[in-house]
Formats: sequence, structure tokens, C-alpha cells
Amino acid sequence: MLSGRSDLSPYRPLSRDREGRTEKAESPPRTAPPFCVLLGPDYAGKSSVLAELRRTAAPWRLVSVDDTFLAPEHALIGRLRRDVVKDVAPHTARWSPDFLAAMVHTAVVHLRDRIVDGDPWTPVVVDSYYYKFLAKCRLAGVPDEPLLTWWRSFPQPERVIYLDVAPESAWRRSGEGADLNCLEHYGQDPEPYGFRRYQTDLDRLVREEIRDLPVTVLAEQADAARTAATVRELIAHELG
Repeated sequence: MLSGRSDLSPYRPLSRDREGRTEKAESPPRTAPPFCVLLGPDYAGKSSVLAELRRTAAPWRLVSVDDTFLAPEHALIGRLRRDVVKDVAPHTARWSPDFLAAMVHTAVVHLRDRIVDGDPWTPVVVDSYYYKFLAKCRLAGVPDEPLLTWWRSFPQPERVIYLDVAPESAWRRSGEGADLNCLEHYGQDPEPYGFRRYQTDLDRLVREEIRDLPVTVLAEQADAARTAATVRELIAHELG
């Protein structure tokens, strides 16, 4: 478990020193409600946990770019995400890494906006936030400056709850590769070795991004309802 705490209300953007550590820079104050981030590799079970939290009427706002959590007026975000996977990411000869990041940026800013612009008195649970998007952009060759550095200036959570999963389990959950997209594995076609290498690298980069934050790691569990119950307890303890 990692330790530390962030100043959220008002917050100051985070920058990186030469060793990659976060340091606060001056910025105009901006209010954000307390929030937690639910994070993990692909097929870690975040969507199932969020669906269970919503089903049981959680007292927090749930923020995600999954289609089932998007308001009708924000359906564009879902369409753009699908277009990135279908038309941009598979064709690296046609599109630059910078263009890929610019497309992904829409989802990242949407998550930030939903945190900051909602009811300031209601705590928030956020699906992945910018951490996973940033890690995937880095794996695609996107440079840190300027866009990824700006993402790191966004408000930071009270706690990250990290759902751990073995690549072998994630591979089975993906229908043994049938449900994968090109931003979830190495190589032209899905296969276990390329998936395992990609997910291992993704896990490493995500953990690097959250190393200065309070993090609770949940070991893999077979039962989604039990995982959701544990997550609910952790969030209730942190956010009330």
C-alpha cells in the first residue's frame, strides 16, 4: 500500500521533477469534491463493481465513460472512444501518437469535468480517471509533454482502490482474446503472450502514476459481489 495525501479543495496542479516525483505548482484555486478512483488493469472487474454500486443505490456520484454511465447529452464520448479503437489505434501509419492522445483527451477531460462540475457536497467514485488512459498513451508512444503533463495537473483523489488481477485470469475474462481491442494487447492479433506482456507493462505504468497517492490494492477475487462489497466498505470509510 502506498501512502500520502492530496490537497483537493482548493487544489494545485501537480508537476514532475527530473526524478519523476510529483510536486505542487501554483495555480488559481478550483474546488473539487472528495473522490476515490477505482482502478486496475483491463478486465480487472471495475465495470462489474460500478454496476453493483449503482444497483445498490450508492450514496456517491459514479463517474465513468462507459456507455451505461454516460448521460444522453454525453453520448459523443462513447462514440469517440469506439472510433479511437476502431479507426485510429489500429492504423499507426495513418495517425500520429499525438493524434491518438488528442482523441483520448476528450474522455479524460470529460471525467475531470464530471468530477468538478457536479454537486460539490456529494463525494464521487471515478472509473480509472486519467491514470489508465495516460499509461496506454505512453505505451502507444505519446510523449509526456505537453498533454500528459497537463493531465497530471488535474485534481487528485482521496484514495485509489486498485483491483488486482492476474493476466491469465484477465485473458479468460476477455473470452480468451475474443473481446480484446488493439489497445489491450501487443501484436497484430490477440494471443496470450502479447496480452500478458501488454497488461504487465500497463500495470507497471499505472502503478508508477499513482505511487505518491494513498492506494489500497485488492487481491483478485472470483466473486464480483464480494469485491463490490469490499470496495463499498473502503469507499464508505474514506468518503463517508
